[in-house]
Amino acid sequence: MESIVGVVEDFRDRVAADARINQKFARTDLDRLRKMLIDQVCEVAGGPCTYTGRNMKDAHAGMKVTSGEFNALVEDLVATLDHFKVGKTEQAEILGVLGPLKSDIVEVDSSQVGTPLPATYQPAPALMR
Repeated sequence: MESIVGVVEDFRDRVAADARINQKFARTDLDRLRKMLIDQVCEVAGGPCTYTGRNMKDAHAGMKVTSGEFNALVEDLVATLDHFKVGKTEQAEILGVLGPLKSDIVEVDSSQVGTPLPATYQPAPALMR
């Protein structure tokens, strides 16, 4: 579990620093994002976590994510996996899970990156503290 947390935190930090996509996370509760990503990765890896967040289509509805922004996020993920020396076979498995989600996440078929988050987008509520 510790390795999953490290990977998720590195990935989150890369995304936050990436001007190609970080505007899409401008109103995101980063603690919530961290928890949801940890639960998703842990569940995909065989548990014991259970992801309880929204499905990807609902979570990204109205964000106007472009194909270019999705691809930039994948590049950040690969950089994180390389940083943690995750093998190419394991990387392919992880990307194989992410790939089919593209149609649920991308709403704009464009190579454009760095697009603003629409003012009408309503993010998930913050985690209860």
